[in-house]
Amino acid sequence: MGESNLETCDTEPIHIPGSIQDHGFSLAADKNLVVTYCSKNILKFTGVGAQDILGKPLQGIAIFKNELNQNLDSLVLFASQQDTSSSQNAFHYQVNGQFFNVIVHFHNGYYILDFEPTLSHLTHDLQSLIGRSLSEILADKKIDSLLGNVAQQVRKIIGYERVMVYKFHEDGHGEVVAEAKSDSFESWLGLHYPASDIPKQARELYKINLVRLIADVNSTPSALLTHHTEGGKALPLDLTYSTLRAVSPIHIQYLKNMGVASSFSVSILDGDKLWGLIACHNYTPRFINYRERESAKLVGQVLSSAITFREQEEDQQQAADHRQSVDMITRYLLRNIAVQEALINQEYTLKDVLNCGGAALYFENKLYVTGDAPDTSFINKLINWLDEKTYADGFYLTNKLAEDFPLAGKFKATASGLLACRLERDLKEYMLWFRPEVKTTVKWAGNPDKIVNTDSNGFGHISPRNSFKEWSQQVELSSVAWKKHELEAAVSLRDEVNYAISRKANELRVINEKLRLAYEELDAFSYTISHDLKNPLATIKSYSQLIKKGDRSMDKIVMMADRIDVGTQKMQLMIDEVLAYSKVGQAKLQKHVIDMQKLLEDLRDDLMVANNHQNLTIEINEAPELIGDKIMIMQVFANVVGNAVKYSSKTEFPKVTISGKQTENDVVYAVSDNGIGIPKAEHERIFELFSRADGGKNFEGTGVGLSIVKRILGKHDGNIWLDSTMGVGSVFFMSFRRYDSLEIAN
Repeated sequence: MGESNLETCDTEPIHIPGSIQDHGFSLAADKNLVVTYCSKNILKFTGVGAQDILGKPLQGIAIFKNELNQNLDSLVLFASQQDTSSSQNAFHYQVNGQFFNVIVHFHNGYYILDFEPTLSHLTHDLQSLIGRSLSEILADKKIDSLLGNVAQQVRKIIGYERVMVYKFHEDGHGEVVAEAKSDSFESWLGLHYPASDIPKQARELYKINLVRLIADVNSTPSALLTHHTEGGKALPLDLTYSTLRAVSPIHIQYLKNMGVASSFSVSILDGDKLWGLIACHNYTPRFINYRERESAKLVGQVLSSAITFREQEEDQQQAADHRQSVDMITRYLLRNIAVQEALINQEYTLKDVLNCGGAALYFENKLYVTGDAPDTSFINKLINWLDEKTYADGFYLTNKLAEDFPLAGKFKATASGLLACRLERDLKEYMLWFRPEVKTTVKWAGNPDKIVNTDSNGFGHISPRNSFKEWSQQVELSSVAWKKHELEAAVSLRDEVNYAISRKANELRVINEKLRLAYEELDAFSYTISHDLKNPLATIKSYSQLIKKGDRSMDKIVMMADRIDVGTQKMQLMIDEVLAYSKVGQAKLQKHVIDMQKLLEDLRDDLMVANNHQNLTIEINEAPELIGDKIMIMQVFANVVGNAVKYSSKTEFPKVTISGKQTENDVVYAVSDNGIGIPKAEHERIFELFSRADGGKNFEGTGVGLSIVKRILGKHDGNIWLDSTMGVGSVFFMSFRRYDSLEIAN
């Protein structure tokens, strides 16, 4: 029967390396306790080769019938019944006169047995030492001194030359926060290590394997052999829970580059999160047996509980302070004090709710600021940006605002960190807390960037760092990070504010906001509409009364009916223009870069077809691009250029010229014609709704087009004005704001 070697390259996932560490041997049996996998090094420990064991039931293998008459298959079944998928059970077993700890677990349909020697490099009574150490560890009340004591006590227990407490930060990178070492070694306390040193999949395994031993980095892993193949390749065995699982070649080389010969780690958990590691290094090979490792694991479990308790204790004290501020503001709200007054102008303000430099409230279209906050122009832009973001649960927080909103870089002294909480989903209303920049120097153990080497085939491979010389990095544009209890306080205050608002008929507020906008529209043109619609209505009324008298000839009646029809068409056109004007106010800008050369050429082609004046010329000069809403910009030029063509159409050689130029802050376009001209006294009035120049009465139009143009330009932070000479022509100038790249994106 053939054999397949499961030794894999370093691109295999680390839970299926295809080999084990050489200080013990492993085998795996299926549900019928038939051996299906066996490490090649079993020969070294038992004198029997893997080929003599593969495919045989455990009870039929001679080497496992020892002088103590221990029944291995019964012990395996018993141990696995006590097992869960996340832990191992062990028993002592003798093979060829040598005692082993047999660590058993059942996973993915296999009983996996790791045979480890009971011998150890430790010589003292570990149980009593552990008890004394735990008493000393738990005596510390502050986390910093607690961690330092843990490093000292663990080094005393296991005898490694360097013991570190290694804490993971939110982005996955680690920091040495406590250390105990031999005097001859340099200190690594305070050094940071990039997340790639312990990648995500390794961190996940640390949450499962709470202790991990690498006895000798220079030993050669022993391959797992099996008869199980698929497509000519051996099926890998999942060694997630194996104590002997081989180590990634990259990590082995990493340890060698550090000069480390043996490594031992104990996981520190905070709930289901990997808080950090007790990381132990020795510079000669060192083996700690399974029982001793389990005792050391107890230290990690006690430390995990102590850290969780201490951090919760500190957070609870801060959370209590936050709750007091929220409670006081809630009392103001319950006394029917206006929201802005309750949050800004009382003894306890919005700023007091969280640890921050300044705070702001944007409520009912007004901004209120307290403390050391950035200027109002920046906050308004920030709110517009927030309003177009989609974020879960109505809040946004970061301690590196400039990464998401680059404009914040100019206001780093007050706004490097932001916690924003939206009040009402349907309204643009926010509570904002700002934190200033905190410049820090991070000391890395060598340059944190991974080295990528290219092989002869052109493929890149990550190479472990071989330099650990201290490498400093200045961290800027970041603030102190927000904590969970601070977000909870902000959300709690938001709920209280919303409750107060709802008591004042929140639904009416939304309706009234819409009505307010509608009334603004009505105020803008109600008088004009009522005035200008009177003329066609008067025409219709007069002619209809004449027809009603019945003393007119049929020709007269037809003429009067035609006049009535013209009046109704004029009314319909005016109503349509009013609707178009109103829509401009309601429409939301969709800013894009606009190719003005193409837009103007397309417009020119359309106007040349629509106007059959054979001598008409439309000249396009420089046409710098604009940033804005393409449909609205098209409306602007269609109206202005269309008017220029219309009001110069009665000259023999009508000519319209379009040209643009860029200034520091604007793009200005000029549209000139050789038409009838406009008196200076009428220059302002022609931009009012339904207002036309006296000289244009003989040309078709409603007087709405330039009103729409002025409104669109207002939405683009622009303007329109003109220069005109009667009988010579007019030049209309239009300015458009130049937006920066950040404002385009937002």
